[in-house]
Amino acid sequence: MASGVIEVAAGLVEREGRILITQRPPGSHLAGLWEFPGGKREPGETWEACLVRELQEELAITVTVGPLRHETVHHYPDKSVHLRFYAASLSSGEPQAIECAAVAWVWPRHLVDYAFPEADRELVALLAR
Repeated sequence: MASGVIEVAAGLVEREGRILITQRPPGSHLAGLWEFPGGKREPGETWEACLVRELQEELAITVTVGPLRHETVHHYPDKSVHLRFYAASLSSGEPQAIECAAVAWVWPRHLVDYAFPEADRELVALLAR
């Protein structure tokens, strides 16, 4: 991992045409913004294993990870993030807001109605087309 770059795996969890998004909790970096669920990759962990672990911890769901759908590196004033977004399908559980403020299932064309971090905006625009 490059110095100062945070590696994040995120899931594009789809159900009946809608995509799962979560709202960042109060007091967190970018609090209140919506994002695709996921989290920081641990040293030695595969991107796919990271995504499975994070969604289990944050939402109490089990997912099957599919192909990489989008990848980006974004530089915020205080940190840089390397994001990899994977297609994912719900294997078990119903998403619960354990480590986030809220969860929502959103039609792709309506993603633009939610406030996302800058790092996610390119993907939001692609999905909304």
